[in-house]
Order: sequence, then C-alpha cells, then structure tokens
Amino acid sequence: QVQLVESGGGLVQVGGSLRLSCAASGLTFSSYAMGWFRQAPGKEREFVGAISWSDGNTYYADSVRGRFTISRDNAKNTVYLQMNRLKLEDTAVYYCAADPWDSGPVIDEYEYWGQGTQVTVSS
Repeated sequence: QVQLVESGGGLVQVGGSLRLSCAASGLTFSSYAMGWFRQAPGKEREFVGAISWSDGNTYYADSVRGRFTISRDNAKNTVYLQMNRLKLEDTAVYYCAADPWDSGPVIDEYEYWGQGTQVTVSS
C-alpha cells in the first residue's frame, strides 16, 4: 500500500537545473529517512543523496555534492532533489526510496522504492 511517486524529470541542457519531487503515501513519512538513487543505462544503481528522519542531516555522493540539494517537507509527505549545474553524466533514471533505519547510502536498507523518473542532460 506504500507508494512513492517521483515527478519532475525531463530533458535539460548541460548547466541547467531540474527539481525532482517524490510524494509518499501509506507510511509515517517523518519516521523514514529518504534517499535518492540513480541508474544510467548499463550501469548499477548508485547512491545520490539522502536526508535523515532523526536530525535532518543530509548526505551526498561526491559526484553531486555542491550541485544537488535534498530537502523534505514532512507536512506534505514529499522529498525534493534540486539539481543544478547539470552534467552529461547526470543522465539517468532517478529513484526515491524510504529507509526506516536512517542508513544513508546503504541501498539494501531501503524498504520502499518509487517507479523512477528519467533525467536526460544534453549538450
């Protein structure tokens, strides 16, 4: 019954920005850390960033730190990923996920996953 629904993906030029949203339902949103992952064609799914449920701390992969920002609005059961200064290598399907253990980049700890939204960065 838990659902995570991503939106906001699309086509953007190098150097541009996109804001992804993930709306959650069927869970106590404030009790879950929320993570963003991405998967490029032919590649393994990789950690992008996360925001904790316990203290609001954020965690980022080195490849996106300083360009991407994660935030959450518990009143709206929504987590966001603001992506700035996009690069060609940011092209991927982006997934949000919910983690009851606040485990950061540990992919196996995430209990629920969204369907993904495509982000394509073009030159």
